[in-house]
Amino acid sequence: MTRPEKAAFASKTLAKLYPRPRIPLDHEDPYTLLVSVVLSAQCTDKKVNEISPLLFAKARTPQQMVKLEVEEIQEIIRPCGLSPMKSKGIHGLSRILLDEHGGKVPADMEALERLPAVGHKTASVVMVQAFGVPAFPVDTHIHRLAWRWTLSSGKSVEHTEADLKKLFPKEEWADLHLRIIYFGREHCPAKGHNPQKCPICSVIGRREMFA
Repeated sequence: MTRPEKAAFASKTLAKLYPRPRIPLDHEDPYTLLVSVVLSAQCTDKKVNEISPLLFAKARTPQQMVKLEVEEIQEIIRPCGLSPMKSKGIHGLSRILLDEHGGKVPADMEALERLPAVGHKTASVVMVQAFGVPAFPVDTHIHRLAWRWTLSSGKSVEHTEADLKKLFPKEEWADLHLRIIYFGREHCPAKGHNPQKCPICSVIGRREMFA
């Protein structure tokens, strides 16, 4: 198969398995999504969904968040890990949203990436899931699977993102990145993976995985 043919096969298979994927982070609006994605760095979505309601019970808007002390935010989100960095980031980005964006999350990639604790992947998630702007957030699951399926050389996350954007039409990006994440967790884990039983690796996986 050519790389585009492999991409088409993967997309078709994933669409059958996950016809209507939803983002696994509970949220109500762009701001609560942004905060939840910040919390998800090196933390499971399940844990974020357990902790974020405790934080949002005290502050679910930038106006409310800046009224909390950084230490108070840190204490609430401690179970998510990296709490010193995340608490400062959440408080800092909330202040910038108030000072520079009228208290609203901007639908602009560059503006999002300038916010504290917000990297390219986080900004991409917010753009595509909150605003419907085509973006292809690449996490560790997607990076790993793109290499396994020979859709990318896997040299870097940035390289993988560029490769996948060339292979898949923009209208698929929003659902596709979620489908790949779910597939990676449920069918194609990093460890203990049997490529011969994998619905996708068994067809388009790297031959070295079968050695």
